[in-house]
Amino acid sequence: MQTGEESGMQQRAEERVMTAGAARGPNFAVLAGLAWLVIAVDLVARHWAGTALTLSDTDDAMRLAELHDFLHGQGWFDMHQPRLPGYESHWSRLIDAGLAGTFLMFNQFVDGALAERLMRVVWPLLWLGPAILGVAATAWRLAGREAAVVTLLLCVVGLPAFQQFLPGRIDHHNAQIALSAAIVAATVWSDRARGAAVAAGALSGLALAIGLENLAFVALAGVAFALRFIADRAAAAALARYGLALAASTAAAFLLLVGPDHWGRTACDAIAVNWAVPVVVAGLLLGGSAVACASERLVARAATVAVCGAVAALAFALIEPRCLGGPYAMMDPALRSIWFSHINEMQPLTTIMRNSPDVAAALATFPAAAVLMTLWLAREPAMRRDFAFLLAAAELLVAFALMTAAAKMSMYAIWLGMPLVAAFALRVFAWLRLGNLAARAFAAMLLTPALLSAGAIAAVQAAGAPPSKEGDSRVLGGCFKTASYAQLARLPQGVIATEIDYGSFVLALTPHAVIAAPYHRLADGIMAAHRIFTLPPDAARGLLQRYGATYVVSCGARVPPGMSADERAASLWGRLESGALPDWLEAVPGRDGDVFRVYRITGRTS
Repeated sequence: MQTGEESGMQQRAEERVMTAGAARGPNFAVLAGLAWLVIAVDLVARHWAGTALTLSDTDDAMRLAELHDFLHGQGWFDMHQPRLPGYESHWSRLIDAGLAGTFLMFNQFVDGALAERLMRVVWPLLWLGPAILGVAATAWRLAGREAAVVTLLLCVVGLPAFQQFLPGRIDHHNAQIALSAAIVAATVWSDRARGAAVAAGALSGLALAIGLENLAFVALAGVAFALRFIADRAAAAALARYGLALAASTAAAFLLLVGPDHWGRTACDAIAVNWAVPVVVAGLLLGGSAVACASERLVARAATVAVCGAVAALAFALIEPRCLGGPYAMMDPALRSIWFSHINEMQPLTTIMRNSPDVAAALATFPAAAVLMTLWLAREPAMRRDFAFLLAAAELLVAFALMTAAAKMSMYAIWLGMPLVAAFALRVFAWLRLGNLAARAFAAMLLTPALLSAGAIAAVQAAGAPPSKEGDSRVLGGCFKTASYAQLARLPQGVIATEIDYGSFVLALTPHAVIAAPYHRLADGIMAAHRIFTLPPDAARGLLQRYGATYVVSCGARVPPGMSADERAASLWGRLESGALPDWLEAVPGRDGDVFRVYRITGRTS
């Protein structure tokens, strides 16, 4: 048993080991810039060629189509896709504006095609910077400058954390990840830096303006401000600054992104009146209460926060009760079986583990290790009393839970786990008495996402699981390659009926209209596109006529989901696969290298 004096001496010795060299280290801004540069150069070197081959995924293709419309004069508030009847995008115009500005900057010096490619390469790398700074700032608040430096190393050796930051990724996911990291950083610093609370509120409004995917992390930051105020009356000023900044930024986002003719319209999947009003109300009530009702009594402060929360929740429920079911609550349930449940990034982690164990290992190993390290850190009384640690741990645990439900949330879990892993690494340095920089770097390397994931993949494969191979006939057949769509672009302009996932690429790379694309607001189009291929030819012809289709296009051998063998044989899809065309379709001759099978509809009635 150690005496109190011996324990104190050991703790001070460990602290000296943990902080050794911090004061004489190089400028941190320079280190952060170098970390970003190393990652950016590596990603561009490895993925530059790929940006000419494909548009990465359906969301990147759809964003490019949306950007083209915006650059060609589509109104700021007009989110309809003119070549996709019935579709109004729920995506944020702010991303379109940023992409347009980046494109126009490059277009001053190079032609449009190269400017567009440079835009697609540079845009995700720009968001990588705030993500790195966010997690490093959180680590600094948790365990000092050295933890922030370790976090930079975790970022540099960060695969698979870069999945949404690869050149070509121009959808909203990278922005949402970066904003989540920045909001957490601003929140954990709000008890030390006066402006951090304002930044947290303003960034939260910006995050809501871009999308709701990171809503849980934004909401947790608000809960943290409220709970800290309940626990400590001195936190009233920070809550007031946060609440008022949140209200102001959310109101500004609503007015900036929602046209006057839509002010009364509700939505579950994007900022609308049913989101803006409760958030603005919550921000104003919390901010005002923190100034006017900062009672000395804990119970009174708790009651004040509870009333503010109840009023905001009641407003949310009353304005649009359907959204209590989540962002997809307004989606037609029929879409789940024919499309939504087959989206890879929306698959539960258990499904990924069953189908591709090595992919699941790559996604989940670092978050799982971060959770275990966080639980270890929580054994320390000082950590359990630290507001910053409690919030960072809560954000990680929520991200981990969301990852188990939808694999795409693994990116959030990886990034939000980095500061806590860095704090744990300092304990490792102290336990092993690693004073040498090289030894510390080696120990920290073993905790990086890339090495932990690689080790887990090796273990899974050693246990007998075969490496995952691309088995999608559409990918193997070149159905998503940019060059493949030149075949369709040569056709006289018309309306194409094709598989749902090709819709975004057709819009981005050809002048044609399509019946459907993979977006939950397009229920009628998605169901029609599915039924066209799954119905018998005569019934399919009626749907094609209803939508004014000119061409039927197929690629690959993917079977439409939900059909029995008999249904496949009787369907239009089955007839096309067997080559037994109905008499109202004629094959359009292709050229060598063409991958799409194109059929022109003949004898079409208006």
